[in-house]
Amino acid sequence: MTALALLPLIPLAGAAVLLLAGRRSDRWGHWLGCLAAAASFVVAAVLFARMLSRPAADRPVTVTLYRWFAGSTIHVDMALRLDQLSMCFALLITGVGTLIHIYSIGYMSHDPGRRRFFGFLNLFLGAMLILVLAANLVVLYLGWEGVGLASYLLIGFWQHKPSAATAAKKAFVVNRVGDMGLAIAVALVVKTFHDTTFASFLPRVGGGSGSTMTWLGLLLLLGACAKSAQVPLQSWLGDAMEGPTPVSALIHAATMVTAGVYLIVRCGPVFEAAPVARGFVIAVGTVTLLFGAVIGCAKDDIKKALAASTMSQIGYMVLAAGLGPVGYALAIAHLLAHGCFKAGLFLGAGSVMHGMNDQVDMRRYGGLRKVMPITAVTFGLGYLAIIGVPPFSGFYTKDGIIEAAVDQPGATGPVVGAVAVLGAGITAFYMTRVMAMTFFGDPRWSTSGEDAVHPHESPGSMTAPMIVLALGSIGAGAALVWGGRLRDFLAPAVQPGAEPAEQHLIPAGALTAIVLVVVAIGIAAAVWATRSVPATAPATVGPLTRAARRDLYGDAFNETVFERPGQALTRVLAVLDREVIGGVVAGVPTAVHAASEGLRRWQTGYVRGYALTMLCGAVILAGAVAVGIS
Repeated sequence: MTALALLPLIPLAGAAVLLLAGRRSDRWGHWLGCLAAAASFVVAAVLFARMLSRPAADRPVTVTLYRWFAGSTIHVDMALRLDQLSMCFALLITGVGTLIHIYSIGYMSHDPGRRRFFGFLNLFLGAMLILVLAANLVVLYLGWEGVGLASYLLIGFWQHKPSAATAAKKAFVVNRVGDMGLAIAVALVVKTFHDTTFASFLPRVGGGSGSTMTWLGLLLLLGACAKSAQVPLQSWLGDAMEGPTPVSALIHAATMVTAGVYLIVRCGPVFEAAPVARGFVIAVGTVTLLFGAVIGCAKDDIKKALAASTMSQIGYMVLAAGLGPVGYALAIAHLLAHGCFKAGLFLGAGSVMHGMNDQVDMRRYGGLRKVMPITAVTFGLGYLAIIGVPPFSGFYTKDGIIEAAVDQPGATGPVVGAVAVLGAGITAFYMTRVMAMTFFGDPRWSTSGEDAVHPHESPGSMTAPMIVLALGSIGAGAALVWGGRLRDFLAPAVQPGAEPAEQHLIPAGALTAIVLVVVAIGIAAAVWATRSVPATAPATVGPLTRAARRDLYGDAFNETVFERPGQALTRVLAVLDREVIGGVVAGVPTAVHAASEGLRRWQTGYVRGYALTMLCGAVILAGAVAVGIS
């Protein structure tokens, strides 16, 4: 119980010390930040070992820290629950998070705000751990908002750059849309079940009305779309690259973007009781995996190309989560494997930037494998994993999702499966393009003048985490998928584990061959497209390329559909407030003042006037009495 409480408290305590100690901790603050992350990982590893030593039915552990608040019909405890699902996330968050902390020592070595940066990293880990360890929806919402705050602070860490400050605000505002959906979902759960504890209300969702469960599922999906950058709330993800590269690795691999997938899998019974909402989950994942892949094909900024790939890969996870019990383990397996190879890819991109004076344009790279061999090899292993080349991790996890998508009941299965296969081919294209433009071909950087760079390998504090993550890129997929290990491990926490379909629409071997052929076509197309890399963008491009470079007009859509009508509505409301409501408010004191002025005339202050008034009143009264008597 103590260890479970320490899991999020250690990084939160580290954040408190680093952010409150001030400048006096600048010399050792980064070491404290790394120690806090590593200590939390050790606690998670110990808890994992203890969990494995117990029978499957006895593995979940719930710790109630205190009663948060209570009402007449409901109470909410500050409670943490460690089960098989949250254990997977705890190991990922703390393990990959610790490697990113170590990497940041070298990457941020010359930044004057390094101590503050590590404080924000610790805050991010602590908030994400609260989110995944929450025993009820209210505590989850606390961690959910903490992650939003930490992402705002980290994306806008270099706030002296207008682009970084704008990107932080954009991420914060877009995520508020999803947060409102989750907040309303919490309120709906309270109204329907009078309890927000997962172990209490999830087993009862089958007894709720169909419309209520549908709305609940759609609201939960809205929250997941914002955190996991899924269509239509994906627009913040590319701009988030304005933060330091370790932030990109942390957000895109181990923490923020995985929160939406966690929410859908954790609340799986809601979606199983609401087929319409589950259909929306599948649709969102399918559209996003293709949406992100297309965007990635046209990016020359190495970090934004990887950001688009994150959007696409999370789409695969959301698609798998929408398939129900058969897809939960597949979604989590791809999430865990993605945590390794995507963190490695982002750290590799940061290593390239470190050696290229923060240059992010891949048209200025080329031939870096010769001067940055460790970065080239580790990045290459992550590249092979993400495109799904056997025997690397993505081959096992992503192909499992494609197979389950093709085999799902109904007429949509082949369509969704075909889109997933197409996404795999496009992934191979844009990731091969990134690999070729960065590490192969002739060097395209300048060695003289103001733009001169002298590429060099990164220090050991940066390359060591990259090597560890590269090893995960090699073996994580097989270790998770073979023999249904992860499926069996997760089964008690995410509904009874469903076996894969015995009868396949396309035989498994044939489908694997199809996917590999499509991937090979994508690789070949990218090699041909990058045989000569222009120093600048071409003057004219096709409509699809133009659209992809503008993120398929996601920002333009939001501006047209939401921002401009919102501004117009705000102007109307401002006039209404000023002219109508303000007029009413101003009219009340005006009327009181006029009445006071009228009454004031009756108060002259002259005694003889008051006496005359009293005399007149007495005469009138006496006359009335006399008339009444007569």
